[in-house]
Amino acid sequence: MYTYAPDALPAGAPLVVALHGCTQSANDYYAHSGWPKFADTHDFALVLPQTSSANNANSCFNWFEPGDSGRGRGEALSIKQMVDKAVALYGGDTRHIYITGLSAGGAMTANMLAAYPDVFAGGAINSGLPTGCASSVATAYTCMHIPPDKSPVQWGNLVRSAAPAGTTSWPRVAIWQGTADTTVKPANATELRDQWTDVWGIGQTPSRTENLGGGTTLSVFDDASGRSAVEVYSISGMGHGLAVDPGGDARQCGSAGTYYRDTVCSSYHTTRFWGLDSN
Repeated sequence: MYTYAPDALPAGAPLVVALHGCTQSANDYYAHSGWPKFADTHDFALVLPQTSSANNANSCFNWFEPGDSGRGRGEALSIKQMVDKAVALYGGDTRHIYITGLSAGGAMTANMLAAYPDVFAGGAINSGLPTGCASSVATAYTCMHIPPDKSPVQWGNLVRSAAPAGTTSWPRVAIWQGTADTTVKPANATELRDQWTDVWGIGQTPSRTENLGGGTTLSVFDDASGRSAVEVYSISGMGHGLAVDPGGDARQCGSAGTYYRDTVCSSYHTTRFWGLDSN
């Protein structure tokens, strides 16, 4: 468990959990993702869990292992315990806890949102996969390249079955995907959209779309009250990785590197989607 908090962080501040991808580390994600900039700007704390080769040969979060991705189990439980520790450490607001991740970290983010909808107010899945898509290494690779074409209800049922019985309140979910991703194919973003719009009980037709620049198209899916519940960010021509946009402008963030693609600042837009920019 690694953490970062701005100096003089006020009590009751939000908390963001950020999960690295395979072959990466917590420090790598901290250095490149742009999240520290917005933690400083908007006064929230960061938790950066780190897995290792002791858990997985490629230092991936084991999103495809039922014993590591379900409520109260393995890595998922460890991440939840880190949340509890950080809330106690910083006096965080338990109504405003969020989670994001890249690739295997993105897939684990989806699992955490399903397993702990009572903990997380929102999530952002970057180049990730739907909850419940895989249950072994073999099916993980199938999901990455040719995800099963389930109906929205079938995908939604996988979330509902992972959540505590009787759950009626769900996290708001952002889905980020490059159209040229050959590691986690863009079809996964479509299945994620189907999964989380079904969980929210809304259709798969966007309420509106918007061009954000950097080749990025945003599709917004509103809930019954007209508030965005699911957002899909499709980045034209981007390969596998997290979208960053190095520079000093308020809308820019991060630094380019392996699996950090210079396109648009995903952390900026995710911060806005979660409403953290109002702090």
